[in-house]
Amino acid sequence: MPVSRESAPKEQGEPALDDMFSFRSIGNMDTLPPLQPGQLIARGTARHLRQHNFVCLEEFVPTSGLRVDLLALGPKSEIWVVECKSSRNDFLSDSKWQRYLEWCDRFFWAVQPDFPIDLLPKNTGLIIADAYDAEILRAAPEHKLPTARRKKLLLKFARNSADRLRGFVDPKPSRLFGT
Repeated sequence: MPVSRESAPKEQGEPALDDMFSFRSIGNMDTLPPLQPGQLIARGTARHLRQHNFVCLEEFVPTSGLRVDLLALGPKSEIWVVECKSSRNDFLSDSKWQRYLEWCDRFFWAVQPDFPIDLLPKNTGLIIADAYDAEILRAAPEHKLPTARRKKLLLKFARNSADRLRGFVDPKPSRLFGT
């Protein structure tokens, strides 16, 4: 028999069930640190890709030793990697980006409007972004992932998404699982 909201047990200090799915349950939003330039580019890019029916995860780890800024999943299971660069030095210090190519169907750079785009390789996609939106200026060439790798990434994307969502609903899982 389902537990009604009125009869659901509530520990002292725990949020009411109605509050568990609101942003009020994650604390004071005013105390969050400001977003860094690359995070603002990622936010605008993710918003734009959502208009193309892609969903994104930031700071996604496709395999040990790699962390992409955005992994975008399309409606037909397309997988795009987007690296967000906020400055010339940020781009020049990135020595791992070519290793990301084997983990996506298409690879893009997302940069601010004043970024020197002549630095970016021509055989990659280009997105111009700010904190609020973006525009795809150059489509990336497609290199289809092998089926087994796509399946692995889709499962990891789903589990990572569910785990991140769980963190909003239950920010203290350690009391249950001892972690």
